[in-house]
Parts: sequence; structure tokens; C-alpha cells
Amino acid sequence: MKKNPLPRLDKADIIREKVLPHCRLRAGQIWTDPKGKHKVGCIDATDPDQVAALLGSCTTSLAIQDPPYNLVAFDEQPLREYIQWCRQWVHLTIRCLSDHASLYVWLGADQDSGFQPLPDFMLMMREMDVRPRSFITMRNQRGYGTQHNWMAIRQELLYYVKGKPLFTVQYTDIPKILRGYYKEVNGRITENMERSKSENIRPGNVWVDVQQVFYRMEENVSGCYAQKPLKAIDRIVLASSRPGETVLDFFAHSGTTLLSCERHERRCITADVDPIYCEISIRRLERFRSCGKLGWQNGNPFEDLLGSSCLIVEEEGNGSIRRKNEQRSLFETE
Repeated sequence: MKKNPLPRLDKADIIREKVLPHCRLRAGQIWTDPKGKHKVGCIDATDPDQVAALLGSCTTSLAIQDPPYNLVAFDEQPLREYIQWCRQWVHLTIRCLSDHASLYVWLGADQDSGFQPLPDFMLMMREMDVRPRSFITMRNQRGYGTQHNWMAIRQELLYYVKGKPLFTVQYTDIPKILRGYYKEVNGRITENMERSKSENIRPGNVWVDVQQVFYRMEENVSGCYAQKPLKAIDRIVLASSRPGETVLDFFAHSGTTLLSCERHERRCITADVDPIYCEISIRRLERFRSCGKLGWQNGNPFEDLLGSSCLIVEEEGNGSIRRKNEQRSLFETE
């Protein structure tokens, strides 16, 4: 099996130098889908002029934001500065929403740093013209931990609303096995399995049926450090938007929101400040349209540029990867 992954592209300077000249976008530029459906902008999500250029007069019924978690994607900022940065892009996001719209925000909680930035972000959101609707936890199948603490296996997703937006009930692929909750219906005692509209359970605010992305999955996009599972984004898109409506995402990264919208007949307006992740998003859409693939299992989006040099990796227990039987190649940055 071909094994041709990339290291994290936000840190791999040699590969970035190879790839950047081939990226279609530079700062402030916008890619418009030849089919007239989507947009990808290389913009700063806190810049009102760049956001206005990307959105134009369009308003959106759904925004899904997955910002960097302060300690992951860039040098650590003081918490106050990070929250101030969040305040800017949240404000611009809400300005782009229609009168009845949904906003979902993925945000981490560092258990070694007072669970920040999540608590202060939630307090900041009280200032905004949206209402909290739910606090969702997605359970990872893999995690990290120590012999002195519980394994960290959760991802946090905040759900806010503006006005009274659409919400379409979803069902999981987990069979409904819970019996009980007896109730009289038309003079007959029934239990909840009889009254159910589905053989499967409805997802609540704890998602246990979503597999986190790792390199053996078809949807994997190596080089991306925080890829969200397509199943999770599909669930949000289907629950909180209608076919033909516009979905907004200021932090495209691996292009998952864009791909979900393509698959479910929504329009996506997405962006990233990094030209490389903009290019990955566009390439992922083009790959799906050309061959139906969701990502690059055991490969990468820039094989046409970087060749077939191989770096074999295997998974650690904490979900990270380490080198094994490696070859000297472009993929080495030491």
C-alpha cells in the first residue's frame, strides 16, 4: 500500500517553500468555483474589508467555525489577546448571519491550563447577539493521558442561535436498544421502541458514534493538524441548513465544511489565512468531483508537486504519529 503522508504543514518549512508557489491564492484573493457554487478566500477572518469582499451582500443561515485553539496552530498568546482575537471574528461572523441562523464553534479546553480558552470564550459570547443553545461533546476513539489523570478523549462544540433557525432532527447509525418509558396511546400501553420514528437513536449533545480522522481513513488529509470528521460536519449541515442555503466557515483548514456542502447541495463560503490550506480545500473539492474520493488515504494533496518519496509512519497510542523505517526525502524537515 502506498504510504506518502506529510508532516504538519504549519511547521514543515521546507515543504511549505515547495508548495507555496503553486497555491492559487495569495493574501486577500478569492477563488470562485467554476460551477458557480462555492467560494474560498485567503483572508484574515478579523479584517472587515476582506470579509466583506468575500461575502458581498450574501447572508448565511449557518456558520461552522473551527478556530485555532491558541496552543496548537500558532505561538501561544496571552489568553486575553486570544479572546480579543476571537471577539473580532465572532462579531464579523454574526454580522454575516441572517435573522434566523445557527452558529457552531469548535473550541478546546486545556485541562492543564484552567480548561482555557473555553471558559473565557463562553463568557465573551455573552456579549454577542446570539443565544446559547447547546454544549456538545464529541468523544474521540483515541486520546492522551497519564497514569495520574483521566484519558482526554473529548472535543467541545458550542451551539448558538440567532432568531429561530431551522433544526432538523438527525438519527445516528447506532441501533435503538433502549426499551421502557411506557405510555398510554389510544387506550393501549406502548413503550418507546413502538413510538419511535426510527430504528436508530437520535444524537444528543454527547456524540459517541463519530470516528476521529486518522491516516488509514479515506477522508484523511495529511499535513492538517486539526481535521474534523466529515460525519460530524455533515450532521451539523443537515440539521441546521436547507439545500441551496449558504454555509460560512472562516477556518477552512482541510476543507471539510466545503466538502460537506458539496455533498449535500449547500453553497459554502470558506476561508483560511494560510494559502496552503486554501489550496488543500480547493484540491479536496476537485478530487471529490473528479473521482469521488473524500481525501488522500495514505497519500497527500501535493503528490503531483512533491513526487512519490515515502515517509512511513505508524500511530502512537495518543493519536499522534511517529516515524518508522523512514527514507530521506522532501518530507524530512530536520
